[in-house]
Amino acid sequence: MTSTLTIRRPDDWHVHFREGAMLNLVAPYTARIFKRAIAMPNLSSPLYDGQACRRYQTQLLATCGDHDFIPLPVLYLSDASKADTIHAATPQVPAAKFYPRGATTASLDGVSDYRKILPALAAMEKVGMLLLVHGETTDPTVDIYEREKVFIEQTLAPIRNQFPDLKIVFEHITSRAAIAFVSAAKNTAATITPHHLLYNRSDLFVDGLRPHRYCLPVAKSEEDRVALVEAATGGQACFFAGSDSAPHTKSDKCKDHGCAGIFNAVAALETYTEVFERMNALHQLENFTSVYGARFYGLALNQETITLLREPWQVPMEIESSAVRVVPFRAGETITWQLAHS
Repeated sequence: MTSTLTIRRPDDWHVHFREGAMLNLVAPYTARIFKRAIAMPNLSSPLYDGQACRRYQTQLLATCGDHDFIPLPVLYLSDASKADTIHAATPQVPAAKFYPRGATTASLDGVSDYRKILPALAAMEKVGMLLLVHGETTDPTVDIYEREKVFIEQTLAPIRNQFPDLKIVFEHITSRAAIAFVSAAKNTAATITPHHLLYNRSDLFVDGLRPHRYCLPVAKSEEDRVALVEAATGGQACFFAGSDSAPHTKSDKCKDHGCAGIFNAVAALETYTEVFERMNALHQLENFTSVYGARFYGLALNQETITLLREPWQVPMEIESSAVRVVPFRAGETITWQLAHS
């Protein structure tokens, strides 16, 4: 049985760092392990342009100054997004994020109809900026467990067909339909989260409602979860790590109309490692966490390495500062692997 595992230092291709006191609390958990991280733009003042991205990057670097870490903020697309904004942000900003309007946290200024941003998408295709997609329809008549599938049919497939050279990352996929679409499409990849590898929709209700397992898109069936595990561990270059670590305060998670999002940066890589080990696929972990994403983004592979040890540890029940309190993913659970500290 393997007791140590050394891999190329990984990247996280989907993280919510938030702002203010929350950013100061959670960002170091990502920076301690990951070399690079795509920083989501759905802030109180969304990152609409390259200047806003650079200001946010400066904040992130100041917070994580003790770590050799590169945050990569991306643009927030809205109905008002223009081709000029895309050109002005290139090449410093690697991607832009498509939130369907109202689909998730801080998405009320997202895209109401993809046809309203066709000039921006054309500019992205031309300059090589990636399109990152939160793939759910917001049509209230569509069952919540079908929203990813319907989004593929109504929005993602038409974009894919109209812009064949546009690189698309279908983020935090949850379904067999998404796996099939990504596997078959050119210039298309997907991130898979650690929580979607562990949880199916029934896990939201084990021993009562579990608000700290609630995220969007919601976990799907057990068959979908198994398919995600097989996709993540199967060695296909179109699937790579994106934790979608998304912290909210404990009170915001537990209140009526509680917030969607799982703060998993405390144990994201360690959970991926456990999942890969269960599938006898530890030899694929480095590709999933450290190679496939960098290659899809057109970035150099990280040269340094990290080492994981088979030493059990317990995830804290909460993490907190004087201003905020957050319940992490797998709070109170014992995890088999942990990062070796130099």
